[in-house]
Amino acid sequence: GTGTEVAARLLHGWSQRAGAPFIIASAARMTPERVEEELFGVEEGGDLVRPGLLEQAHGGTLFLDEIADMPVATQARILRVLTDQSFSRIGGQRTVKVDVRVVSATSRDLMAEIADGNFREDLYYRLNVVPVTIPALAERREDIPVLVEHFVAHYARERRVPTPEIASDALVALQSYEWPGNVRQLRNVVERTVILAPGDRIGRIDLDLLPPEVLGTGNQSEGGMGTNAIMGSPLKEARETFEREYLRIQIRRFSGNISRTANFIGMERSALHRKLKLLGITETREDRN
Repeated sequence: GTGTEVAARLLHGWSQRAGAPFIIASAARMTPERVEEELFGVEEGGDLVRPGLLEQAHGGTLFLDEIADMPVATQARILRVLTDQSFSRIGGQRTVKVDVRVVSATSRDLMAEIADGNFREDLYYRLNVVPVTIPALAERREDIPVLVEHFVAHYARERRVPTPEIASDALVALQSYEWPGNVRQLRNVVERTVILAPGDRIGRIDLDLLPPEVLGTGNQSEGGMGTNAIMGSPLKEARETFEREYLRIQIRRFSGNISRTANFIGMERSALHRKLKLLGITETREDRN
């Protein structure tokens, strides 16, 4: 979910192979029984039945996604291809020569997979010529506004509606979330938000339209603004907003008893009265000692 395919396409587009094919081979989507047919193609009686992904990528780039899911037996054949740039189709005897740049990706710790006997060490070192680490979305939060704008515009076009504006506090909430599912999860959240936006609010994505997992309902108090609602404010305004909401909750908690409220929060009663007046909070009930 970090965008490895996007990175692979960029590498292809920046290279001298940009005009040649970019072919994706997702090991996770291939059944172990068919993975070699998919990669190397099929030949019967000396005739080509179906070209494999390696032949389709000739002159260009083959992107091996989730390489750790590839069967160990197939890993040996891939190593030979990387070394010789040649292979035989399934059911064939002829040697097929190709000119392919291979870019591979994985979300697993390949050294751990090697230790467990699930991945060939020689293939690892053959692939690991120029390693590129794609950081998690939580490690590059400055990318989130650009990604959100892109996905919002994309899904608005799909629905044939005007591209909605993104409220600043909603954007701050999106940037503050941890995104365990990375860019894929962000895309899904934006798609869901655009689809479920009420017709009378389609022109703007406000904080309350975001799904609960992003808002963090545990940070939201009943009747209060919640943490995310103040994150886009200057410090002085955010502090006043927090104090106002906090004191309202505590006063409600103690049934309007200012003395008990002051005692709980650690303020003198007279100081609390001054604070309430400063924050514009009207005391509606008398103290009951």
